Amino acid sequence: MSISGTSLPPTTHSPFSHLSHLECSREGTRHDADVVQVTSPVGAPLLARYDLERVAEAVTPADIASRPPDLWRYHEVLPVRDPAHVVTLGEGMTPLLPMPRAGARLGVPRLLMKDEGLVPTGAFKARGAAVGVSRAAELGVRGVAMPTNGNAGAAWAAYAARAGLGALVAMPVDAPEITRRECVVAGAELFLVDGLIGDAGRLVAAAVADRPGYQETSTLKEPYRIEGKKTMGYEIAEQLGWRFPDVLLYPTGGGVGIIAIHKAMRELQQLGWVTGDLPRLVAVQSSGCAPIVDAFERGARESVAPAEPRTVAFGITVPKALGDFLVLDAVYDTGGTAVAVDDDELLAAEHTLAREEGTWICPEGAACFAAVGRLREAGWLSGEEEVVVLNTGSGLIYPDTVSVDIPVLAKDGAIPPPRAGGGDLGGPGAR
Repeated sequence: MSISGTSLPPTTHSPFSHLSHLECSREGTRHDADVVQVTSPVGAPLLARYDLERVAEAVTPADIASRPPDLWRYHEVLPVRDPAHVVTLGEGMTPLLPMPRAGARLGVPRLLMKDEGLVPTGAFKARGAAVGVSRAAELGVRGVAMPTNGNAGAAWAAYAARAGLGALVAMPVDAPEITRRECVVAGAELFLVDGLIGDAGRLVAAAVADRPGYQETSTLKEPYRIEGKKTMGYEIAEQLGWRFPDVLLYPTGGGVGIIAIHKAMRELQQLGWVTGDLPRLVAVQSSGCAPIVDAFERGARESVAPAEPRTVAFGITVPKALGDFLVLDAVYDTGGTAVAVDDDELLAAEHTLAREEGTWICPEGAACFAAVGRLREAGWLSGEEEVVVLNTGSGLIYPDTVSVDIPVLAKDGAIPPPRAGGGDLGGPGAR
């Protein structure tokens, strides 16, 4: 089944996609992109490669500017070959917002936020789901199956429903309640697992073996989730007038987002659409689950799972990512760094940003704002850089991160006068 929700151009003059092949991220071997693939024979993620010379001949940034404002505007460097197979809910082209008050407080006046909380299902996972489900449907997949910490499962369930595919989702029992409801309302088969995402993954892998036509779509175990997420990198460059920022911070769990943005920006350089240095990429984690940070501090190329991972930023509770070496490669390649912040820091950042800028972001995104302050205090940021923070989701899907104590007034009572020093950054119910 195919559903196109945007005005997509015909393919009479040029291919809709210039997808060439898949490449093993460890060994560089080539693999067929037109059959269902999982990982390479050595168990490494497969990366989609394109004929970028032909892309550069076929389309220009000016051409892209005239297209609808969604991620499919970059279809030549996306893997769906036929526009009839595009499954969309209008995802992409999220705002790149100046953060003047937060930037002034943190000593980084050129601070910007890419706000992924405005995409379908409330998190950046919709990008990967849109492209991953579209390509799965094009290749004849009947259902998708995945473990998730919550948001990815919600997104893939929604897009599978849109495409008419089955969806099997398993998530840790501690996953956010709202993401469970998103899966259920979209008709997915949902199971809670008394363990972590890795435990859920093992159960899903076993289940797929008994479900003909189902594809396991765990993080980086299929090649196309990353392609949807790389459009964040394309959008940032386009929104800045086809240039890169100086620094980009990304909350890092499975690491697909930071890997994807690094891939996008390398492609943009090869296309000749953007010149200059890549932004320094910063992987941000919680101190309760910081395998990438620990590996970076050791100068290692792979991570080691922490003994007891736990953080309120549930989306980045990933003890051992399949693509950890790709995350670290992206950080090393760009002269970036990796930072861990405590849960109390990221929660404070979440609340402060909402009062300063009127935007309630997810705790994972808030971790990045806390990290900006850390990096500025340490001198790693001079304060002159243009810094982009990726907020990966809406705070509305994390209601438990905010507690309120709201006064109840008698109907014949009166609203009390403002507290001394109050009125600017929250009312009596603010915490």
